[in-house]
Formats: sequence, C-alpha cells, structure tokens
Amino acid sequence: MQSKQAAWRFAWDIPAFRLKLVSGLLCMAAIIFYLHDFFQFIQGRNGLILHDSVLRAIPAIDVSPLIFLILYPVSGYLIWRIRKNSKLCITALWGYIFLCLGRMITISLIPLNPPVGLIHLSDPFSVIFYGDNLITKDLFFSGHTATIVLIGLCLEGKREKYIVFTAALVLGILLLVQHIHYTADVIAAPFFSYLFWYLGKTVAKI
Repeated sequence: MQSKQAAWRFAWDIPAFRLKLVSGLLCMAAIIFYLHDFFQFIQGRNGLILHDSVLRAIPAIDVSPLIFLILYPVSGYLIWRIRKNSKLCITALWGYIFLCLGRMITISLIPLNPPVGLIHLSDPFSVIFYGDNLITKDLFFSGHTATIVLIGLCLEGKREKYIVFTAALVLGILLLVQHIHYTADVIAAPFFSYLFWYLGKTVAKI
C-alpha cells in the first residue's frame, strides 16, 4: 500500500503529470460551467420521437432509487481506487472529459424528443449539470450507461471489471424500464465508452 500511495507523490514530481491533471480539472470545470446553457439550448428545440418497440413492450416504472444505488456506489468505488493509482486518475479524468464532449456532439447532431411515458429521474446531484431545470432531451447516447462502462474499462482487476460491467447492464435495463432513454441510446453507450477510454488511456501514456 505504501508504494501505491507513494506513486502519487512521485507522479506529482513529473511536470507532464501535473500538466495533464491540472489541465484536465480545468477542462472539466469549464464543461460543467457550460453545460447549463447547453442543456437549456437542447431542451428548447424540437426533435424526433423514435418508434421503439422495446419501450412499447415495457410499462414505465419509477426505479430512480435503484439507478442511484448502482450509479453512486460504483462512482465512489472508482474514486477510492484513484486515491491509490495516479495513472488511473488521468485515464478516468480524461476519459470522462471526452465522454462529456462526445455526448454534447452527438446530442447536438441527433435531436430527439423524450420517449413516450418518460418518468423523470429525480437525481439530487443533477443540479450540478442541469441547474434547476427539467432536462429530458439529452438522449443519444446514455450518459449514465456510458459512465459506468467507462469506469469498468478503467479498472484493472478482472473481478471488479465483471462486477461493474454487470452493474452497467442492470443500469441500462433500469433506464429503459423508466423510459428515460431509447433502446438505441443505451446500446450505443458502451461503444462510445470504449472510444473515450482509449483516448483517456492514450493521454495517460503520453
């Protein structure tokens, strides 16, 4: 454990690491600052309603507590692992930056109206990204699913990867049960996650 903790001290002595960490945190702060205006813009525009046979076959049920029971413990576990691994921190940080930017691009290019029967996800932390407004059109691709898959890709142990990927599968199903996303949003998310994980890993290696 001592050597793992020391890795952070050694990493901080490397100028390239400090640059990647500080610039990443600044980029993340800028994204959070801009997201409120971005989501206001996409919420105000009109989009397409997809004909989703999977959602039509599932009655909409509020499963918000179950979604949070998966999302936040998994996110907390990543933070716990980061405290022992400086390289994991850079990979996850930049991977998530690319994820946020990627979602902004795809959401801008693919305007969608929310699925029929959508039940709003009551997230106490959504104010960080959405402000006080109800946002329902941030659809393609699923940010919740992509985030959990990204975490699984960043982690190194086979067992923890298996657990997190299983959690991502359950989370994706729950999002469909609550009609928060279209099926395409959830299915596409892991493919984008792999791309963003690869980019984040590349930044960590430079």
